[in-house]
Amino acid sequence: MRWWEKSIGGSGRGRIIGMLRRRDRSVDELASELGVTDNAIRAQLHSLERDGIVHQTGNRHEGKVGKPATTYGITPNSESLFSTAYAPVLVALVSALRAHLTDQELERVFQEAGRRLIPEAAKPPANHQQLESRVRDATEMLGSLGAELDLELVDSGFALKGHACPLSAVVRDDPRACQMVEQLIRRVTGGEVQVCCDHSGTPKCCFRVAGVRI
Repeated sequence: MRWWEKSIGGSGRGRIIGMLRRRDRSVDELASELGVTDNAIRAQLHSLERDGIVHQTGNRHEGKVGKPATTYGITPNSESLFSTAYAPVLVALVSALRAHLTDQELERVFQEAGRRLIPEAAKPPANHQQLESRVRDATEMLGSLGAELDLELVDSGFALKGHACPLSAVVRDDPRACQMVEQLIRRVTGGEVQVCCDHSGTPKCCFRVAGVRI
C-alpha cells in the first residue's frame, strides 16, 4: 500500500483516491468496485471534497432511466500530495545547477526562485503594526509550505524561529537554498531580512525581519 493510502484518512479513502486518479467515477461505480454501500462512498467523497482532494467533474447516464449520475475526480492541485518525487528531483536539480554555475550564479538562481514564489512584490509597510501583520502573513505562508515556526518580537523587529525546514532535503545539501525562503519573506513583508538558520543536524529555519536595514 502506498504511503498516501494510509496517511490521507485511512485505507477506505486511500482506495477511492487510487481509483479516481485512474479515471473519474460515479458513486455507484465506486460502491460496486469497492463492495460497500452508496452511503459509505458518499460520506467518504464528502470528506474528500471538504479537504479539497476530490471534486465533481460532470454528469453522465449509466444506462438507467432518470437523473444522470455525478462523476468525481481528483482536483488538479491535489496531485502533488501523492508524489514523493519533489524532494529528490529538487536535490538533483540543485546538484546539476551547482555543477554548471558559479557560486554567484547559483545564489542568483536561488534568489530569483524565491521571488517567483510571490507573484507581486509587497509594498513596504508604513508603520510597525503593518510590518507585524505582514510578518504574520509570511509565517502563515511558510507554515502552509511545511515549516513549523514561532514568531517572536525582538529589538530590531521580528524573528521567525523554526523547528523544522520545508526545504530540508535541499538545505542539507546546499544551505544557500535558504535564500529562496529569505526572498519570499522579503517580498511578503517589505522589510529587511537576515538569515539565521541552523544547519547543524536537522535544518531549522530562522529569519529576522526589520522595517529598516538590520
